Amino acid sequence: MEEEEGPLGVGPGLQEPLQLGELDITSDEFILDEVDVHIQANLEDELVKEALKTGVDLRHYSKQVELELQQIEQKSIRDYIQESENIASLHNQITACDAVLERMEQMLGAFQSDLSSISSEIRTLQEQSGAMNIRLRNRQAVRGKLGELVDGLVVPSALVTAILEAPVTEPRFLEQLQELDAKAAAVREQEARGTAACADVRGVLDRLRVKAVTKIREFILQKIYSFRKPMTNYQIPQTALLKYRFFYQFLLGNERATAKEIRDEYVETLSKIYLSYYRSYLGRLMKVQYEEVAEKDDLMGVEDTAKKALSRFFSKPSLRSRNTIFTLGTRGSVISPTELEAPILVPHTAQRGDQRYPFEALFRSQHYALLDNSCREYLFICEFFVVSGPAAHDLFHAVMGRTLNMTLKHLESYLADCYDAIAVFLCIHIVLRFRSIAAKRDVPALDRYWEQVLALLWPRFELILEMNVQSVRSTDPQRLGGLDTRPHYITRRYAEFSSALVSINQTIPNERTMQLLGQLQVEVENFVLRVAAEFSSRKEQLVFLINNYDMAF
Repeated sequence: MEEEEGPLGVGPGLQEPLQLGELDITSDEFILDEVDVHIQANLEDELVKEALKTGVDLRHYSKQVELELQQIEQKSIRDYIQESENIASLHNQITACDAVLERMEQMLGAFQSDLSSISSEIRTLQEQSGAMNIRLRNRQAVRGKLGELVDGLVVPSALVTAILEAPVTEPRFLEQLQELDAKAAAVREQEARGTAACADVRGVLDRLRVKAVTKIREFILQKIYSFRKPMTNYQIPQTALLKYRFFYQFLLGNERATAKEIRDEYVETLSKIYLSYYRSYLGRLMKVQYEEVAEKDDLMGVEDTAKKALSRFFSKPSLRSRNTIFTLGTRGSVISPTELEAPILVPHTAQRGDQRYPFEALFRSQHYALLDNSCREYLFICEFFVVSGPAAHDLFHAVMGRTLNMTLKHLESYLADCYDAIAVFLCIHIVLRFRSIAAKRDVPALDRYWEQVLALLWPRFELILEMNVQSVRSTDPQRLGGLDTRPHYITRRYAEFSSALVSINQTIPNERTMQLLGQLQVEVENFVLRVAAEFSSRKEQLVFLINNYDMAF
């Protein structure tokens, strides 16, 4: 017996409410258009379209669908019942996993808390480490300063033994003396800062300093006194002193009174030695000069016969040839590079060999010795006495001043009676070259001396040239006796003399010399014209002028 169908063909076993969406049939605002929308949407369904096309009865089709749904539901229930154990097991597993995950969450939370505390501890350790590093650096700095202070103040036994017992010439005495000087300087510096520990070592250092000063003073004074021994080469002990130049530096820093005493003793001793040596050398050197020297009548315009008559009248030896006064010959070699710095002349050797020299050769030997010794002395003073500049210049002149003054006075005395213009001019060029050598050796202490020497030589040279000019100017051709057309002796003398001066002057040109020669040339030209006028024949006048101009110009 079939059950009675309900409304819309739904069986009694499938009493489900009709799904009308959000259709509100109680609302007064119900709109039929919405129903059309739902119907239209259902008509779009593929199954509905298929059913409408085949003409299936919808109520029958609905029952068939409900029946299929029931079967599927029953099958699903049976499948669920069959899998209930697995589902229960899965449920238990999920529950267990939740418990495990919960414990892991708790563990991770605790770990995170531990990490936070560890990070805080690390920051604390970092701060403590930084503070410890700062304290370490501070302690190391303090340790270094204290170590330096202690090392500077402590007086080792080796220092005491060396200063008290070792000879000053031993290397260990010099080494420990330098150590003593450094400690004394360190103690003075610390005393200025108010370091109380300096009082503990001040007495020991003072006694060592006094002992060292005493030994050094005796040693240096003995070296200085050894200069005074006759026939002593003072350069040997002077060179030995340079090896101990620190001794004077020690005295200068620790006992200035003793340093001044030593310096004064050195100046006094060397000043006397140099003065005695150069006075003796100069005296013996002048004994090997040519006996026949130019006199005031040995001028360009003075006739040979007049000079010979005067010599016979006064019974004086005359020059073998007055031409040597106006001729350079081999005398110019004295300013050549090889001869200029040749070894100095030895007077007693020259006397034994009966050798004689012109004044310029003696002048070169004397001033080369002066140059060489002055350069050595200046460099020694700068190095040993630790001076430079004006102080070195003053100390040098304290040692060499008396010698230089004595040399200037001797030169001035000699030049007062010197009429050899070539000799004086050669001396001028010797000085110019020696001044250049002193500049190359970086010894400026002789600059003033060279200027003083030139201040004596130049006026004398100009005076001699002026005397020769005046002698030519005052020569009367009518008093010369017989005339011939050959070159006059005054022309020959002028030609040789001017050639000599030009030859000397070309190495170091000097405009002053050329001006003086120009004045002499004018007077000689005038003299030649005056002599030519004495000839009665024009031909003789021209021949005389040609011969003399050819000789002189």
